[in-house]
Amino acid sequence: MAFQTEPPGAMMTSTKGYACPATPCSLDVDRSDEFDVTFAKPGFRPETIPVRTKVVGTGAAGMAGNVIAGGIIGIGVDAATGAAFDHFPNPVVATLVPDSLPSAQRERRRRGKPGV
Repeated sequence: MAFQTEPPGAMMTSTKGYACPATPCSLDVDRSDEFDVTFAKPGFRPETIPVRTKVVGTGAAGMAGNVIAGGIIGIGVDAATGAAFDHFPNPVVATLVPDSLPSAQRERRRRGKPGV
């Protein structure tokens, strides 16, 4: 899975213990794991994004093939190994919001002047 932020350089941690010291990064993730990802960078608000699983497009066809060829055992193997699942979103992309506006923008807003 790929993890990206704008601006880059955020630390990524997850509720399943996956982590990257700085984005962009990519990790091998168990296909059946569902988790929440939190991006953090000094000067920006943390952003949390849920990552869930879904049956991949070929998963339904594969399951139909399992019913014909392998029956319930084939379906059970795919479900147990996660072969029928994929993560979404992938890549996980977050746009981080600054903790506060730069001082020049705050000053313009106080005076009622539009930003440049």
